[in-house]
Amino acid sequence: MEMSAAEFEQIAGGEWDRIPARFASELKNVALLIEDDVDDEIRALEGLGAEESLLGLYRGIPLTERGSDYSMALPDTITLYRLPILAEAADMDRAFRDAVRIVVRETIWHEVGHYFGLGESELHERERESSNAFKDKH
Repeated sequence: MEMSAAEFEQIAGGEWDRIPARFASELKNVALLIEDDVDDEIRALEGLGAEESLLGLYRGIPLTERGSDYSMALPDTITLYRLPILAEAADMDRAFRDAVRIVVRETIWHEVGHYFGLGESELHERERESSNAFKDKH
């Protein structure tokens, strides 16, 4: 299935804007990027094989590691990889646009988790428990 880059960007921006205020207010110096796929540099850094890819990637200094001397730093980045996300969404049993939205949302939440200092094992546990949504408290 296909989706234009512009439509994908619209979905990604909308999902970024849905991050609950109590978390969004803590996102400082972070840029959301969209690329078609993982490049060779990232592939090598992440130790990915030829058939492996990523849905997203956080690069930067997690909030838990920022000290009082943290200033004048380049923005951290959360990159969404459009083609792998579209491929993942195509395998879901739901309308394609809705599936893309879900995969984008889950990928953003995962990468925002890294920003807040969560490691892969903790994030995967939250995903298994369906508690990775960073929902606002009521």
